[in-house]
Amino acid sequence: MSHNPIRPWRNIDRRDSRRIHVGSVPVGGGAPITVQTMTNTLTTDIPGTIAQIQACADAGADIVRVSVPDEASSKALKEIVRESPVPIVADIHFHYKRGIEAAEAGAACLRINPGNIGDAKRVREVVNAARDHGCSIRIGVNAGSLEKHLLEKYGEPCPAAMIESGLDHIRILQDHDFHEFKISVKASDVFMAAAAYQGLAEATDAPIHLGITEAGGLTTGTVKSAIGLGNLLWMGIGDTLRVSLSADPVEEVKVGYEILKALGLRHRGVNIISCPSCARQGFDVIKTVEILEEKLAHIKTPMSLSIIGCVVNGPGEALLTDVGFTGGGAGAGMVYLDGKIAHKLSNDAMVSHIVEQVEAKAAELDAARAAAE
Repeated sequence: MSHNPIRPWRNIDRRDSRRIHVGSVPVGGGAPITVQTMTNTLTTDIPGTIAQIQACADAGADIVRVSVPDEASSKALKEIVRESPVPIVADIHFHYKRGIEAAEAGAACLRINPGNIGDAKRVREVVNAARDHGCSIRIGVNAGSLEKHLLEKYGEPCPAAMIESGLDHIRILQDHDFHEFKISVKASDVFMAAAAYQGLAEATDAPIHLGITEAGGLTTGTVKSAIGLGNLLWMGIGDTLRVSLSADPVEEVKVGYEILKALGLRHRGVNIISCPSCARQGFDVIKTVEILEEKLAHIKTPMSLSIIGCVVNGPGEALLTDVGFTGGGAGAGMVYLDGKIAHKLSNDAMVSHIVEQVEAKAAELDAARAAAE
């Protein structure tokens, strides 16, 4: 909401962490919390993978992860990295050579578990490759793939086991004098993941990658991620995140941004505030919002829009948004600009007029921002 002051009760004190870089993107150390996703195409399908990365970048993804399960994928990665508009993280499991090949191919970061890529010599080779090619590392601990000795020690996956695994992996990298790493401790159980992340945040200053792994489909996964990640972010924990959904990766990016926007941690695009609608509505709120979301998807400028069906809450919400429309009677409603009543408008002309007003406001805000810089 560009015309409103920052209110102190909305501030979140973020945890202090070291800053690393994933390519050109800073992570940690007070940098903006980045949104990530992962391609689900075959990596060897170079055009398909590049197209999906581009779609995710257009939706706002700062970083995209690509799986590298075999040598053919390593070879494809080089072209994918060259064509990608955002830094690429190579997802590596078990095969240490894939990590070396990915670093040589230009990956900005390697997602590995140092404990599952072989003996100390192989770990050293991967770390040296990362160092030689300016590649950072994400230590990825997952409740579903904990080391056998930790499962024997704790009896089952639990926060303590995940934290111990993460700290063990940190020591492996530090023993090789490698410090350009971030870490995650993911679980599909929201309670387990949240507890593990809280413990990890107290035990290390490494940047933290947040995620509720295998969260489920679009609706279920969004809810679980919003609860788990939202609470951690509210506590100031988290430097980068991925929302894991059984859905189009673009949806992961959208949900990630919505979580950050709800907490005031990132601002991108139009934040539409709308009512669920009821018998009082002066127009079809649900359909209108659906259309506006599609027609305003190209706007990247942070701003707010209220679409409220009647005068019960409409005027109050409009006072707090850049552009607003409140349903009235006789097929018309009221347009608000910068929180003030602007003019009356027929419902028939509403959508096109609101799009015009939002685009004009976005241009105004962009110009003001450019002048300030």
